[in-house]
Amino acid sequence: MVVEYSEWSERFGYYGSGGYDPGTYEVIRPTAMFLTQFVKPPDDYVSVVAFDMRPTPLTDFTNDPGRINQVINLLLRNAPAFRETNLFDALKFTLLGGRGDAVVLDDSKSATADYSGLVSVQGRRRAIILVASGIDTFSKINYGDARKVTQNAGIPIYIIGTGNLFFKKYEDRLDATDSLTGMPGRMTWLQAQNTLKTFAKETGGAYFPVTFEGELPKVLGSINALLRNQYSLAFNPGDVHDGKQHKLQVSVDVNGDGVYDDKEYVIQARQFYNAPKPDGAK
Repeated sequence: MVVEYSEWSERFGYYGSGGYDPGTYEVIRPTAMFLTQFVKPPDDYVSVVAFDMRPTPLTDFTNDPGRINQVINLLLRNAPAFRETNLFDALKFTLLGGRGDAVVLDDSKSATADYSGLVSVQGRRRAIILVASGIDTFSKINYGDARKVTQNAGIPIYIIGTGNLFFKKYEDRLDATDSLTGMPGRMTWLQAQNTLKTFAKETGGAYFPVTFEGELPKVLGSINALLRNQYSLAFNPGDVHDGKQHKLQVSVDVNGDGVYDDKEYVIQARQFYNAPKPDGAK
């Protein structure tokens, strides 16, 4: 589970609720609800990564209710330290791994540790639950790089979009582009929403833009159902090393009559396969 935990997300949550709730509740609430209601031992395991200017693992894979409650309390007790929200770097770290902050709840003597990433984890069903606004302020990789990472990983991303109430309330007061203070403009918000839709669609996941708290039970229930019901299809592209992107299309023929029934069904599947480059190519 990957959670945006930055000063910007805190501000969006606070002003979106009219100051009724602490700003961080907008990201903590869906995180806590999913962790406590839908992670079922002994077969379910979850790891939680919070990100602002860099991703920070809060816990390694666990299904211990006590450990999960520690994660929630950690988010509730603390406050975001940085304004930056580097979504693309966080997704790359979560999927591919790398060197990052040591797991917070492990109380490690080392400040950093090496991680292998979700792509190397063996399991019947792997997925990312992303709670984020979609805004990226300062990542080392760009949007195109992030798309390649998510496309190649073969792991669906289910997204709970945040900041929607803030944007709906203040859209007409925002500048078209980012202000000198760094406040995201209308174009940034629209691009953020498109980014989340793209990540979800291209990975075979789903995007749920949440405006009100009352929407969460249905949204989380839908994600849980999608995680627990699936058809597993394998595709062998052969020994192709052309470095090109190849489109994948999945269609449904319910009764075998040769006529696809795509109009009656919603198909969520990986859309692209990026072939490796030819041997010797840079």
